[in-house]
Amino acid sequence: MFISSAFAQTAPAAAAAGGGDMMSSLTGMLPLVLMFVVLYFVMIRPQMKKQKEHRAMIDAIAKGDEVATAGGIVGKVTRLSEGFLHIEIATGVEVQLQRSAVVQVLPKGSVK
Repeated sequence: MFISSAFAQTAPAAAAAGGGDMMSSLTGMLPLVLMFVVLYFVMIRPQMKKQKEHRAMIDAIAKGDEVATAGGIVGKVTRLSEGFLHIEIATGVEVQLQRSAVVQVLPKGSVK
């Protein structure tokens, strides 16, 4: 009465096919896998590359380099230690910062 006869006749045939059920579950997961692949190449991979470049920049900092920090402080590196830098921001004024606070190494002569 409510179900058409054509739909009622094909329903048992579809349920009897066991291989189709596994294929439909794989097909259902395909958009999720594709979204993860796109997410990896658009967001995760560039972020990892940026972190690697930042780590290399921080490891390469030497005495006398001019740096800019995340807080906006610009100065010249006077001393280095394992996890900290001493930056001279003005004549006779020295600040101790964590190495990770350095955002950019500036070209020589940019700090006066």
